[in-house]
Amino acid sequence: MSTIVKFALRVVVLAVIIYVVTQLVSGITVIGNTEGTFGEVGTYLWVALLFAVVNTLVGPVVRLLSLPFVVLTLGLFLLVINAALLGITAAISDRLEVDGFWTAVVGGFLIALFSWIAELVLPLEVKR
Repeated sequence: MSTIVKFALRVVVLAVIIYVVTQLVSGITVIGNTEGTFGEVGTYLWVALLFAVVNTLVGPVVRLLSLPFVVLTLGLFLLVINAALLGITAAISDRLEVDGFWTAVVGGFLIALFSWIAELVLPLEVKR
């Protein structure tokens, strides 16, 4: 499979994960656009694409700058970083709402957990 197809499949899987997280965590809401071309599904795909871009562009920089805190807390600070990335995505998009810090921490943890499980189950890694 080409890299673009794998990236598109990753976004679709992430959209499903975000849907599941919105069902599990009451403070995370995706406001579906029923009048759009793809309806509510398109909204989840858009939010997943935004989250993937934020995680790809901003994530490594934030993780590198916070490396001392990650080491000091034995990796627990990564939960705060995931919450921040989810919050940045909510700030960029008017279709994603996150009610507070602890809601973002729980949501970021669940997205990371379900993404990790999806990586184990689905062969979507990009080989170079």
